[in-house]
Amino acid sequence: MDRWLSRMILRLFGWNTNGALPEGVRKAVVVSAPHTSYWDFVVGRLTFWAIKVNIRFLIKKEVFFFPLGWLLKKLGGLPVDRGKYKSTMVTQLVDLFNTYDDLVVVITPEGTRKRVDHWKKGFYLIAMEARVPLALSFIDYGNKTGGIGPVFHPTGDYQKDLSFIQDFYRDKTARHPKRFNLSKINKP
Repeated sequence: MDRWLSRMILRLFGWNTNGALPEGVRKAVVVSAPHTSYWDFVVGRLTFWAIKVNIRFLIKKEVFFFPLGWLLKKLGGLPVDRGKYKSTMVTQLVDLFNTYDDLVVVITPEGTRKRVDHWKKGFYLIAMEARVPLALSFIDYGNKTGGIGPVFHPTGDYQKDLSFIQDFYRDKTARHPKRFNLSKINKP
C-alpha cells in the first residue's frame, strides 16, 4: 500500500523514480544529496517507499516524545545521542549495523540544508568501519526524479571515492541550487 500510494503521490506532482538497491543488499549507508530544503525529506521518503527500500534516518533522541516520537519511528527515524561522550556518532552507527540483520541508513553528508564548504566525512567512516556498501541516492529537481544510483564498497581511498561520488552528483539539481556545493567536497 505504501509503495502504490507513494508512486501515485509522486506522479501527481510530476515526479519519477529511478533505480533501487541491488537484490540481496540488506545493509548499506545511503548517501542522500543534494539536501537544500525540507521538501527533500518529503520527496525522498516517498521515493524510498515507491522503490521499496526500507530506509532509516538519524534524528536526535530529544525529539522522540509522544506523539512525535511515534510518527518519527513509523517514518524510519532512528534516535541518536549526539551528546554521548563515550561514543561518537560513527561508533553508534557501526554498533547498530552490527546489531541488525537488515539496516539501510540514509545520511545527508552536507549535514544541513544550508550551503557548506565541505561534506562531513562520517558517512564514509561508518561504511568503512561497518563494512557495508555506500548507495548514492538523489533527488533531482531539474528533471523531477529521485532514486538510487551506484552502490559500491568504499575502497579506503577517501579522495578517490569522494571524487567518484562528486562526479555522480555533479549533474543533479537541488531545490535551491545556490545551497548545493560540490566545489570543495574533497576536503576532509
